[in-house]
Amino acid sequence: MMEMMMKYLTGLLACLALAAPAAAQNLSSFKTGPVFAEFGPHAPVDGVEAVPAETEFAIAFDVAKPAEDGARNRGFESAARFINMHVAAGVPEENIRIAVVVHGKAAMDLMTNDAWAAKGREGTNPSAAMIRAMLDQGVRFILCGQSGAAWGLKADELIPGVETALSAMTAHALLQQNGYTVNPF
Repeated sequence: MMEMMMKYLTGLLACLALAAPAAAQNLSSFKTGPVFAEFGPHAPVDGVEAVPAETEFAIAFDVAKPAEDGARNRGFESAARFINMHVAAGVPEENIRIAVVVHGKAAMDLMTNDAWAAKGREGTNPSAAMIRAMLDQGVRFILCGQSGAAWGLKADELIPGVETALSAMTAHALLQQNGYTVNPF
């Protein structure tokens, strides 16, 4: 019993030691913009080769994890970060095509504020304003139709501009045929 307790405490101390550097992160150099001023923070990186201005990106973000209570969906914000970071690095905004394929419980983060409230959620959808701003900048949000059906989402409950595909798998396959790669994060 004592040996098991010692192993547990040793493991716990090791985890705490590894977590300490993360708690000491310096996030002061992270800024939003230039495309999205309210979200998508990024930091410049010294010593890294510049991204050539003629670079073109077509990236699909796969988001299945829902937002944490009261927060914006981190997967959606990663797509905004990608845009802000690369435009800040000199890639023209028109050279960046982003699609966010949403499935699983993250589908609920695509609801309008009215639908959010009607489904018994508190306040307003924390991701709604971010999604609207991203849609207005040409980012595509594509709902997995299978997830929408599983969660009972109707088209009029989605933020206007959100597309629906037969499935997330279908959306990714079609995006790949159009030159998109899948972001691994």
